[in-house]
Amino acid sequence: MGRGLLAGLGIDMAARKKSRLERWLSFNQHRKRFGASQAATALRTSDYSALKIQLISDTEQVYTHGATKDITQHLHNLRAEFAGQAELLYYHAQLIVLIRREYQVAEQFALFERLWDSEAEFLREHLNTRWLVAAADTFADHSKDASTRALALAVSLLVNTIKLQETERYLQAAEHLTDQAERQQQLQAGRVALFDGTSAFAVGTDDTLRNLRWRLDALSQTNPMGLVLAELFQRLQTHDTVYQRFRQRHTRAKTAWW
Repeated sequence: MGRGLLAGLGIDMAARKKSRLERWLSFNQHRKRFGASQAATALRTSDYSALKIQLISDTEQVYTHGATKDITQHLHNLRAEFAGQAELLYYHAQLIVLIRREYQVAEQFALFERLWDSEAEFLREHLNTRWLVAAADTFADHSKDASTRALALAVSLLVNTIKLQETERYLQAAEHLTDQAERQQQLQAGRVALFDGTSAFAVGTDDTLRNLRWRLDALSQTNPMGLVLAELFQRLQTHDTVYQRFRQRHTRAKTAWW
């Protein structure tokens, strides 16, 4: 039975998240962590006060688009995003990268929590929207506190919904269908800036909503309101909303979120 027919019957088609064992056995996952130990060692002994006043001045600002598998190269590329800003913001980003690549997650998340406990006001004021959402996603995935995870998920839902709407507005700004098709190709080919460090969705293949769905599923079983949230999110995929319209544009089964 085809994917489209299954979706038409209302059968859940969201790509399954691999188990911890499957990820551990994946060579690709291990490859993404090669070189992580060197970065992690440097992060353990960082002085927050010094990093707040030390500005990154050895590079021009360039936003990353996607991530290279080589973690050393990825962190080098990422540093350019923070040109002219405090080293502490880059330190925060490095922790998130290590956590996402599942390198000593418990240890890196403990450093991440300690940073936020100590410097929440500085981070809130100086991180752009992109990195505030990345921080929220990290708390949603790893915090032991249920209320923290729920609020973090709310952050992600709010901003990603706005990003969907703004991406659709970018596509619809083209007056002719051929122009709109060209704009959709641009979304696939490179980074299209939206606001405050955020970028448009790569329409058709983007994995952001799949990852959001996984976070929602993990939290929705904790209480009745979680189940209501999951139910309403699912309904948004079937009614005439920006979620349904992006679902109709989606082409990559691996990153389906419905």
